[in-house]
This record gives sequence, C-alpha cells and structure tokens, in this order.
Amino acid sequence: MTDTKPTITIIAPVYNEEPVLPELYKRISAIMDATDDTWELLLVDDGSHDRSAEIIAELHANDLRVKGLSFSRNFGFQEAVTAGLDHALGDAVVLTDADLQDPPEVIPEMIAKWREGYDVVYGVRESREGETWFKLVTAKLFYRLIHRITSVNIPLDTGDFRLMDRRVVNSLRSMGERNRFLRGMVPWVGFRQTGVTFVRAPRFAGEAKYNSFRRMFKFAMNAITSFSYVPLQLATYLGFVMAAISGVAILAVILLRLFAPHELTGQATTLVAVLFLGGVQLISLGIIGEYLGRIYDEVKGRPLYLIDKTWGIRK
Repeated sequence: MTDTKPTITIIAPVYNEEPVLPELYKRISAIMDATDDTWELLLVDDGSHDRSAEIIAELHANDLRVKGLSFSRNFGFQEAVTAGLDHALGDAVVLTDADLQDPPEVIPEMIAKWREGYDVVYGVRESREGETWFKLVTAKLFYRLIHRITSVNIPLDTGDFRLMDRRVVNSLRSMGERNRFLRGMVPWVGFRQTGVTFVRAPRFAGEAKYNSFRRMFKFAMNAITSFSYVPLQLATYLGFVMAAISGVAILAVILLRLFAPHELTGQATTLVAVLFLGGVQLISLGIIGEYLGRIYDEVKGRPLYLIDKTWGIRK
C-alpha cells in the first residue's frame, strides 16, 4: 500500500486487546475500502502487557495504512486518545474503542454527516448490549448528572465514539490541560455538531477495562471537577446552612437553659453535633483538595505521555 495523506484517520486506543486487533483491522479495512476515501488506522498501545504491540507491528508490516505507537507505560485512555489526535493526519478523525463495542459500520454514516457540513458527529447509544444492570444504571445517572451541573452541553448517552473535523482536532490539541475529559472538551470547542444513533455491541473478546466501581468513580470525579464548580458551590452553601442551623441551635439552647434547665443533660447531643460538623468540614476539605490536586498537576507541567515505539508515524 502507498503511504499517502489520508482523508480519514481512525484512532483506537489499545490496552491488552491482543485477541481483538486482527478483527478490528479486518472490519475497518473492509468498511473503509468500500468508500472512496483514503484512510489510516492509528492504534495507540497504552502500555499493554500482552502481544498488542507486536500485533500492531505485524499489521503495519502488511498494510502501511495501519500506523501505531506504544507508550513507555500505561498512562490512561484519555492520554492515549490525546496521543492519537497529536499524530493523526486525516482531514477528519474518528475515535473508536478497540473492543468493537463501537461498531465500525457506523463510520460511513458519520462521514456522510461530515460531508454535509457538520464538524463533529458523535455516536448516541440507543441501547447497550452485554452490560450489567449496575453499569447501565450508573452510566445513565452519570450522563444526566454531568449534563445538569456542567456549563457545556454534553449530549446524553454519548461516549468517545465520534468523528471530528480537522479544525476541531487542532482546537483540542491547543488545550494543554492534564486532567482531560474529552467528552466535555469536544462540546466546549463548539462548531456544528450532530449525532447518529447506534446499538452498542458486547465486547468482541477480552475483558472490560472500566468494570470496577473505583475506576468508574475516578472517571466521574475527573469529569465533574474538569467542567463544573458545583461541588465547590455546594460546600459553600452547606457552610451557610450549617451556620444558620447553629444560630437557631444557640437560641434554642439559651431558651432551654432559661426555662427548662433540666432538659439539657449528658454529652450525647454535643458529641453528635461535633461529629456531624467534623464530617461536613472533612467533606468540604476533600472537595477543595480535588481541585487543588488538579492545579498541582497543571503546575508540574509533565508530559501527558511518553512514547516507546512507533510504526509508520511521521516525525
């Protein structure tokens, strides 16, 4: 295959996806070869422990349209997507999961919308097959919460599966923040955006990477603190509420001391009040700490990722 400038770049972050990669390449190449567009498939290995990097090298050796890069360690999904955007050459860029839960068959529909003049075409999950009830419920709650409390219009039930025009990609590349939430960053840049619906398929093979509550909670916290000041405002409102309650309680204690001196005996009430106020203070400090931690990350200025190997990437 000749190494020409592609019209479409398809980015797929990879983390321990050894059994999936051959099928991913097979389906994407079959779909894209049926179009009139030149294309490249950019696979970003996020420090996999299996043979993912070797398979990317083999795919590139057989088809120069397959490009790849491998991190020095596991940096994370958002960083892998960022590396893909930094090295994509296409006039339009498609983000997709390597596990084939985002069906490649939807890509031509996205390209058609792009040719109509839309700068961003995001995939809207009509349903999610093969997901547990816990994952479905928490995902639905998360998307509706983030939609309500953020200052940007993040579409409901959307993931990272989307097509973006080159000028959107360039805008994202100019945003140097460390704690990245691309599902919020893309709506933030604006431009013309629309959605296409699809049915999210079960994983083709392997295990889900976001199947633990800890990882999902960390992802949700990063999303909220990246695009909303509501937690800080809640801490302020809670402080005012507690101050008002304390004022009422002081007045009540004075009246009880004057007119019912035997009603306030023992230390149980004092202990409960102290523990409650201590809990409120610690929660407020934790919220502030989350934002301070992000400021600390920005000040350090470390690179988002480090690359170990590349295949077909232009320097």
